[in-house]
Amino acid sequence: MAKHEIENEEKIKKPKIRIVLSIFLIIALACSAFAIYEIFLLSSIETLLRYIVMGILILIDVVLFIKVRIASKKRKKKRNKRIGLISFMLIYSLICFAVGLVIAYFYGQLSSINKAYVTYTSDLVVMKDNEAKKVDDIKDYTIGILKDKDSPDGYIIPREMIKENKLEDDNEIKKYDDYSTMLVDLYAGDVDAIFITDNYVDMFASVSGYEDVGTDTKIILSKDKKMKKSDTSEQEVSSAGKSITEPFTMLLMGIDSTDEVLEKNAIANGDTLILITFNPKTLNATMISIPRDSYVPIACWSDKTENKITHAAGYGTDCMMQTIEDYFGINIDYYAKINFKGLVKLVNAVGGVEVNVDANQTLCTDDSSRGGQVCIDPGLQTLNGEQALVYARNRKQLVNGDFGRGQHQQEIILALMDKMKTITSVSTFMDIMNTVSNSLDTNLTTKQILSFYNIGKDIVKRSASKEASNLVNIQQLYLQGQGQMIYDERMRMVLYNYVPNEQSKKDVVRAMKENLGLVEHKVIKKFSFSINEPYEKEVIGYGPYKSSGGYTLLPDFTGDSEAQARATASRLGISVNFVGGNGYVIAQEYPEGKRIDKIRGSVTLTLGGSKKEVIEDNDTEEKTPSNDTKEEEEDKTPICGDNEVLEGNQCVSKEPEEPTPSEEPEQPTE
Repeated sequence: MAKHEIENEEKIKKPKIRIVLSIFLIIALACSAFAIYEIFLLSSIETLLRYIVMGILILIDVVLFIKVRIASKKRKKKRNKRIGLISFMLIYSLICFAVGLVIAYFYGQLSSINKAYVTYTSDLVVMKDNEAKKVDDIKDYTIGILKDKDSPDGYIIPREMIKENKLEDDNEIKKYDDYSTMLVDLYAGDVDAIFITDNYVDMFASVSGYEDVGTDTKIILSKDKKMKKSDTSEQEVSSAGKSITEPFTMLLMGIDSTDEVLEKNAIANGDTLILITFNPKTLNATMISIPRDSYVPIACWSDKTENKITHAAGYGTDCMMQTIEDYFGINIDYYAKINFKGLVKLVNAVGGVEVNVDANQTLCTDDSSRGGQVCIDPGLQTLNGEQALVYARNRKQLVNGDFGRGQHQQEIILALMDKMKTITSVSTFMDIMNTVSNSLDTNLTTKQILSFYNIGKDIVKRSASKEASNLVNIQQLYLQGQGQMIYDERMRMVLYNYVPNEQSKKDVVRAMKENLGLVEHKVIKKFSFSINEPYEKEVIGYGPYKSSGGYTLLPDFTGDSEAQARATASRLGISVNFVGGNGYVIAQEYPEGKRIDKIRGSVTLTLGGSKKEVIEDNDTEEKTPSNDTKEEEEDKTPICGDNEVLEGNQCVSKEPEEPTPSEEPEQPTE
C-alpha cells in the first residue's frame, strides 16, 4: 500500500479513536462524580475515610483525563494499550455506579423515614337514624367543629368542607374544645352533626357505651388533605439543629394501625408510649413505659384539664409530646412512631427475637390485620412477628395489666437490639431498611440518623458483651400510682384513671435529668444486702412510698340518712346543703366520683322517701357503664346506718366505728 494511503487511513481512524475514548471518559467521570456525591452525603460516618476515598476517586479521574488526551494525540499509540484504557474506564464506571447506587438506595430509605407529608382525613358524621344521606340534605343543622385553628382534621379541613358546600348558609356552626364533648352531644341530640377525625371509631370504640360508635353513626362527607408535616407540627423543626452527640430524649409511640404504610395521621390509635433518655458520652439510658390511663393535664386543651394521657393522642403528635413534656418537665428532642404491621415485619426481617415469655398462661390477641387470633405459650422461645406483637400488646391476661405490657414492650425492643447487631446478610439489611422506611415516622433528620453510626461504633468499642442490653446501661424506670374511678366532665361518666404518685414522679424525673446531665448525679455511698437473698436491681420510681397519692372523690350519698351524709361530708372536708323533705338522700347535685377539689361551695343533697324506697330505686336503676371497663355490676346490698353493720343481708346494731378507706380499684382491661 502506498505511503499516502496509509496516512489517509490513519487520519480517518484518529477522530474515531478520539470519539470512543472521549465517550468512555465522560461515562467514567459521570459515574465517579455520582459516587463522590453520594459518599459526601454520608456525613458523620467515617469522615476521614470518606475524604480519602473521594480524594482517590478524584485522583483517578485526573489520571484518566490525562491518559485519554495523550492516547488521542499519539499517532502510533499501541492498540492494546488503548483497549486496556477503555476496559479500565468501563470497569471503573461500573464500580463507581454500583457504589453510588447502593448509597443512594440507603440514603433514600433513611430520608423517607422522616415523612415530609402527612395525609389527614376529616369526616362529617351524623347518627345512623338521621334522615340525611348526603351533604345536600343537611339544612338547619347544628354542626360541631373544634375551635383549635391549628388542628388539620379538627378545624382546617372542616372549614374547607364548610366553604366548599356552603354549610354556613343554612346551618349553625358550634365550636368545641375537644372531640369527647362533641361526640357526647351528638349522641344526646344537642348537635345534629359533627366534624371529627377519621380515626374517631378507634378513639372511642373502647369506651363503654360507645363500643358500636362505628355503626351508631354514619359518615355523610369525608375529605383527605395531604399537608406538609413541618407546616402543621412544631416538633418537626424544634430539634433540627441538635446534635446526636449530646444527651437527648426520644419518645417511642406504637400505633395500632392495620395499614401497610404509615403515611396517614394515625396517632389517634396510639396506646404505647415509651420515653427514653440517652447519654452518648456515658452510654447510659433510662427507659420508662407511660401507662395509657395516666391521669395528667392535657396540654392542647384550653383549660389543660387532667385526663387519660391516651386521649392526648387524638389531637396529634404535638399534643402528645407537649403533654408529656409539661408533666415531666423534660424537653423531648425526637419521636419515632411505628405501626404494628411494621413491628411484625421488622421482627420477621431479623429472623425473630428471643424472649422469655414470663406469663403464667397462654397469651392471645388479634393478629396485626384483625383477621384472627394468635397465641403464645410461656417459656424461653424465638417469637416471630405476629407472636412478638401478642407479647407487646396483651394486657388483659396480665396480673399487672398495663405495667406488665409496658415491661414486655421494653423486652421486645431490647431483643430487637440484640438481634440486629448480628445482621450480616445484605438482603436482610435491605428488608430491614424497607420495613423501617415504610412503617416508621420520625422527626430525626437524615444527618441525625446517620450520626447513630458513631454511637454504635462507640458501643462496640467499649464492650465485648454479646447482649445488646449490656452494651448500653439501661435503667428501667417505673411510674407508681393508684387506680381511681373519676368522673369525667367531658364524657359525663365515671372513668378509670391511673393517678401517678407524686414522689414516684419526682424520682423518675430526677433519674432522667441526671442521665441528661441537667442535675448532679447522687452517688450511693453505701447499701445493705444479705448473702442469703438474691440481689435485685433497684427500680427507680417503684417505692415504697408513705403516701399512695390520689384524689379525694365525692361519694355516692344516695340512701344515706341526713346524719350519715353530714358525718361523711365532715370527714371529707366538704359542706352539704339539704333540700326536700325528710328521710334519706335520693339525689345529689354533683355525681359520684367528682373530684372534691373541683367543687366550689357546698354540695346540695335532696332528701325524701324511706330507706326501703331508696334501696328499691337503686336496685331497679340501670347501672351506668364506666369508661374503658368491662367490670360486672356491683352486688346490691342493704345500706346500713351509722350504728349498724352488715351481716349476711341483714343490718344489725353495733357501736359506730371509724370508716375504713376503700380498696384501690382494680386496673380494668379493655
